[in-house]
Amino acid sequence: MHPAYETKFAPLTLTTSPTPQGRIEGYAALFEQPDRGGDIIAPGAFSRTLRARTSSIKFLWQHDPAQPIGIWDSITEDARGLRVRGRLLTTLRQGEEAAILLAAGALDGLSIGFRTVTAERAGPHRRLTRLDLWEVSLVTFPMADSARARPSPPAEPQHDPATLADAIRNAASAFA
Repeated sequence: MHPAYETKFAPLTLTTSPTPQGRIEGYAALFEQPDRGGDIIAPGAFSRTLRARTSSIKFLWQHDPAQPIGIWDSITEDARGLRVRGRLLTTLRQGEEAAILLAAGALDGLSIGFRTVTAERAGPHRRLTRLDLWEVSLVTFPMADSARARPSPPAEPQHDPATLADAIRNAASAFA
């Protein structure tokens, strides 16, 4: 029997704003930063999982295994944390809704689903040294206050070509 599956609402720092096509990139976990649950993730905690099965790590909605909403194209560890890059499947209803909520700033968290393989006490904290990563989810309520995504920049206004041409003609006639 395996130990219980855990979820961790980890600090989210998007490195780029989500695109209308549902592309997302950022950090699903940051190393050496305690969360509200008192856990600290050690650098290298995900390395064995990533070597063994990166392509099978799922992109879920709110940790619900019945609701995959995207594909993680890349999951890597760097000096800062667990960096993810992927895309929402916007042809799915839930994927489209997630992309809209991300762009509006109403949804702004990432969370990891994992099984703890090894951990140690570090004062008042549990230091997670080896994790079996199963999934990374988009979530509403992240564990850390800093687990927020930056909102997408406002879209460029779309102008009707005929209206734009009229505005240019009117501006030009003012200088004639």
